[in-house]
Amino acid sequence: MRIDWLARAVPQASALYPYVPGKPIEVLLREKGLSHAVKLASNENPYGPSPKAVEAIRKAAGEVHRYPDGDAGALKAAIAAFHQLPADRIIVGNGSNEVLELIIRTFAGPGDEVVYSWRGFIVYALAAQAAGATGVAVPEADGLTHDLQAMAQAVNEKTKVVCIANPNNPTGTLLDLTSLQGFLDLLPRDVVVILDEAYYEFVADELGDSLTTLTHPGLVVSRTFSKAYGLAGCRIGYAVADAAIAALINRFREPFNVSLPAQAAAIAALADGEWVRARVADTLVERDRMEAVLQQLQVYGGHSHGNFVLLRHAGSRQIAASLEDRGIIPRPLAGYGMADYLRISVGTAAENDAFIAAMQDILAAMESRS
Repeated sequence: MRIDWLARAVPQASALYPYVPGKPIEVLLREKGLSHAVKLASNENPYGPSPKAVEAIRKAAGEVHRYPDGDAGALKAAIAAFHQLPADRIIVGNGSNEVLELIIRTFAGPGDEVVYSWRGFIVYALAAQAAGATGVAVPEADGLTHDLQAMAQAVNEKTKVVCIANPNNPTGTLLDLTSLQGFLDLLPRDVVVILDEAYYEFVADELGDSLTTLTHPGLVVSRTFSKAYGLAGCRIGYAVADAAIAALINRFREPFNVSLPAQAAAIAALADGEWVRARVADTLVERDRMEAVLQQLQVYGGHSHGNFVLLRHAGSRQIAASLEDRGIIPRPLAGYGMADYLRISVGTAAENDAFIAAMQDILAAMESRS
């Protein structure tokens, strides 16, 4: 007897699909028979984590036979001190992805709606669907930037959560705090608003501090150690919310959801601000250089405020395949309705040189065939 397990699953499973990450280096090496590859697909920090974080991981490795602090008390205290906020407002998770999913699962379910930008981070749609809620994707007026007015108009009595990424992944656009506060003022006070700031460190000087500037009872600001801090492999993120909201979300959290090495690494990385600022500065210099080259090559997709750039070309699929042939992994954006775009993470100077040289060769070959 063959069992129809889909029929036994919850209704939302029929249309749900897993998040698809950037292609791993080892997969490309195996597919192409290469000995070396550069991954510019997942917006990782190419410089690695702080040496202090690495040392903290080494020390913690000797204690992994013990469960970590289930409440991550020391880490919450470190984050709270860093932001000068009470520790009971901090939520920690297995990457900011888990934090986002926990927030949505806590407040939205069947019959509820979750509002987000059409080309916002795809996890909002996946998390809403997994929770049984209805996702409401609001188109961007210019194709790239959150349309805050339209998003506010999409909010109704069924809306439980609104999601905004700032800077936005994958489009790289940025909303200023004045615009965001105006948007928050339009919303009901009992709607939870996720402000996803995974790329905050790359715009901190330009944007200002949303945690001390923006006001709304349901505001939850999420950040991560995966990008600027270089701890993507540790999977650790956090959010700041009203203490009552944080306490509710904590009820849905898995026990020991942040590992012992991850907690130790994050505490050490948070204390090494000089290293983080230096790596962010390196990234911004390289990002500007890459965008200038894309403009010269006439494949510029628009200014990015994250640690990635946007390439736009009608032959982006062919370009992606050619880059992979050369051992360079880009991120196609067809899944976001952006079939002409590739997202390219900012690597080290040498990695970016390899990408630029490859692009020059690929475009020249495409032009000669046209």
